[in-house]
Amino acid sequence: MDIIQFIGDIDAFVWGPPMIVLLLGSHLFLTFRTGFIQRKLPTAIKLSVTKDPDAPGDISQFGALTTALSATIGTGNIVGVATAIVAGGPGAMFWMWLAALFGMATKFSEGLLAVKYRSVDKKTGHVLGGPFYYIERGMGMKWRWLAKLFAFFGMCVGLFGIGTFTQVNSISSAITGFFDPEKNATVSILGMDYSIFTVIGSIVLAVLVGLVVIGGLKRIAKVSERVIPAMVVLYVGLSVLLIVTNLDKIPGAFVTIFESAFGLQAAAGGMLGAIIIAMQKGIARGIFSNEAGLGSAPIAAAAAQTKEPVRQGLVSMTGTFLDTIVVCSMTGLALVMTGAYQIPGLEGAAVTTAAFQAGLPFIPGEVVSFVLMACLVLFGFTTILGWDYYGERCLEYFSNGSMKAVKTYRWLYIAAVFIGPYMTVAAVWTIADIFNGLMALPNMIALIALSGVVVKETKDYFARLAAAGNEDEMAPHLPGDNWDIPPIDPLDDRLGAAN
Repeated sequence: MDIIQFIGDIDAFVWGPPMIVLLLGSHLFLTFRTGFIQRKLPTAIKLSVTKDPDAPGDISQFGALTTALSATIGTGNIVGVATAIVAGGPGAMFWMWLAALFGMATKFSEGLLAVKYRSVDKKTGHVLGGPFYYIERGMGMKWRWLAKLFAFFGMCVGLFGIGTFTQVNSISSAITGFFDPEKNATVSILGMDYSIFTVIGSIVLAVLVGLVVIGGLKRIAKVSERVIPAMVVLYVGLSVLLIVTNLDKIPGAFVTIFESAFGLQAAAGGMLGAIIIAMQKGIARGIFSNEAGLGSAPIAAAAAQTKEPVRQGLVSMTGTFLDTIVVCSMTGLALVMTGAYQIPGLEGAAVTTAAFQAGLPFIPGEVVSFVLMACLVLFGFTTILGWDYYGERCLEYFSNGSMKAVKTYRWLYIAAVFIGPYMTVAAVWTIADIFNGLMALPNMIALIALSGVVVKETKDYFARLAAAGNEDEMAPHLPGDNWDIPPIDPLDDRLGAAN
């Protein structure tokens, strides 16, 4: 048995039926417990760009959202969707949608709990929060082992999964595919030939990542606030152009997606197998992309400047909508409408590039390739930044606040960025899926256990809002009523000193 097959077997086990049932079941459970909180999406979108004045926190709610989006809107939206549809068929897109729709309730719960159970580090002055804190403070110290487990897997996801290898590998493939598709200019490294553009790209990317992550959360948030909106507009704009110019193919695309989702295109006897594969690939790539249930986004949400846990929960929920329902759908429709996923021999970014070139024949292929390459680079770059922050916070908790360990992690992270291009696509994405699943398990257990707290906080917030008529006039969420932990300590001049 070779190493690729071995890793694949582990992936199949981790993402077997129990994981799918746990994730979808939890999404449904939290949806019904919160009274279908997804209906508050318009309010959530408005709150995401509205400041909460005089509220404690490290960064604005918009900054927290864009930091979270920087980690979610990445190569998964371009390459991940392509790999899911190639491997699981167009039906994977349906299961990705379904998981995202109900996953919004999960993302809401994560953001709420992150703010409710956050605290301020007395030594560094910055806000601490995330699954490890709502496990420890919400479920009790006897569950601290579960929090430690989450933190360990979170570090691994950052170093070996979403944060580095997958992003860098996809960025490198896109750059090399554009500048040196035939690999005419190569250098030999450890007995393997690589394009010179792969080598140059890995060096430049590692340097740029280092310049940002060494500056800490505030620098990451500042970069994300500027890059994320621009790159989403660019990619969605190109995707909308493709869809508008191919309107006649949309009905057929949706028919194909739904037929594939329920195995209607499979041969007799293969229907169940086709459904399971589509579900596995769709849900796995869905959580890879939007991270609902993964437990990563609440780490950024905890740093948001807000006094209301529910408010941040609503803001966090918009991330899943924007990532999967909007951005991933653009990629998926382009692939199905053009049939690019059926082209033999193509994988990763090449599939998406072929789809856009076929769907936009009036634009020179080189221009399409360049725009997609730029989007992929920016998507991947911001995801790398976001996951460095997540990994650092996980390590900070795991090491009991050792900033020496955190600084070491930053250099290891930069090194992982450098070596990412030299790994195979199949191995990279499979490893990422494995660690994603392992990271999600402790978090989902905590969300189910603390769902009563989520319901209580949600009812209290909307009751106070209804009584006041607007958020500016509503009664404050104060310690002593239904907030079960001490108030957040005021931030002082030490804020960000450790960054």
